[in-house]
Amino acid sequence: MAYKIEKIKPEHDQDICRIIKHVGAEYGAAGDGFGPADEEVLCMSRHYDRKSNSIYFVATLNGQAVGGGGIAAFNGSSEICELRKLFLLPGNRGQGLGKELTLKCLAQARGMGYSQCYLDTLSSMKPAISLYEKLGFRHLQRPLNGTDHHGCDVWMIKKLSNGQQARQGCF
Repeated sequence: MAYKIEKIKPEHDQDICRIIKHVGAEYGAAGDGFGPADEEVLCMSRHYDRKSNSIYFVATLNGQAVGGGGIAAFNGSSEICELRKLFLLPGNRGQGLGKELTLKCLAQARGMGYSQCYLDTLSSMKPAISLYEKLGFRHLQRPLNGTDHHGCDVWMIKKLSNGQQARQGCF
């Protein structure tokens, strides 16, 4: 399948909102303390741009949004970004799209000058956790101070670097 990955546009907002809320509900990540409940989900294109040192990508198949993921500063940090709202519809998982989105986000994070990438997720999202481990994220015992997602029970971080070191262990 030929997926297209592009920066979010206003015309993607409704579909991405639906995908984030659908997948969140699938994994029990609904309500306060989970990413799908964040206000930004209602209009993602307004919250991710170069001016705020953030970006969100949408993956489409035959013109239809099937998922997305992005990065933004963690709690206002200029050094640590957060991998945010990486969600894929069920029929589009297991085909390398999550990896492609994650690698694209990490490359952008490096280009924006971040030195680390943090994420929080749920232990029930085992394939995602496995992917993050393979891409060099390491587990943390607790969330970083300032996280908004107190419903999550897995916290991970990855040191970002440039050049060869950044690619080791990614494939």
